[in-house]
Amino acid sequence: MRVLLLGATGSIGTAIARGLVQNGHAVTGLARSAKSADTIAALGGTPLCGDLRHPCEWSGVLHKVDAVIHTAATFDSDMGETDRKVVTELLKQAKDRSAPLRFLYTGGCWLYGTTGNRIADETKVKRPIDSFKWMVEQGQRVLAADGVSGAIVHPGMVYHEEGGAFARFLEAVRANEPIEVWGGLNTRWPLVHRDDLAQAYLALLERPELTGEFNVCAQSGVPVSQIIAEIAQRSGHVSGYVVRTLKYVLCKHGAMAEGPTLDQQMSAEKIRQLIGWEPEHGCFTTATF
Repeated sequence: MRVLLLGATGSIGTAIARGLVQNGHAVTGLARSAKSADTIAALGGTPLCGDLRHPCEWSGVLHKVDAVIHTAATFDSDMGETDRKVVTELLKQAKDRSAPLRFLYTGGCWLYGTTGNRIADETKVKRPIDSFKWMVEQGQRVLAADGVSGAIVHPGMVYHEEGGAFARFLEAVRANEPIEVWGGLNTRWPLVHRDDLAQAYLALLERPELTGEFNVCAQSGVPVSQIIAEIAQRSGHVSGYVVRTLKYVLCKHGAMAEGPTLDQQMSAEKIRQLIGWEPEHGCFTTATF
């Protein structure tokens, strides 16, 4: 398939691009800079010069592709408005197509809010943190659009060999400083390795008859205490940890920092049953990071 990948140079997007190319798909990746273009080319894709904030300037490419995978965000104060513009333009272009556009939109575990001892499946009512409320609305627009075969992917906390969700912890280890725990030691994170997540995107791409929402995590909820203990054991870190309250985290790091403080459990049983997705990294302790 010919695929337009938004966010191709991001933490998730690079793994998706690599997986698509390895499986014979033609990838066009949106690139805002020469450096991004070089990264996309090195992954085996074709760079498309353009800025996420100005979708009208590059959206015409949709008439040359079979699918779009949207994993991009500006992570600035305008990210909700930018996403609305992107989705609006892509859905507009999809109306004029001769065949339905396969559209994979990226949500996330933080859209469920705190779940506590309940394991959230795709039917759970969304209680997103304020910074990502817009994501719920845009995802539903994709699912309801004419001329679109839409699916929403909700990844857990994504980690990989460079860190990902574990990056803050690893940075503290390298600096020989206490590891900061946001929220509490018993806070649980649903986890998925980005390579396993990329395989889920690939499988959903190739099954356009499957629409709706799909949670993707290998472990439903791992206490942060276990994560930092594993990192400390691997690295010989002896500087301990410090627990930061939600109030402290929000004051110092801004509203988006609420996400890692959420105590969450999430089920990926739906995608396992429907497409046979099985992660290579069933437990984070088997991975390199």
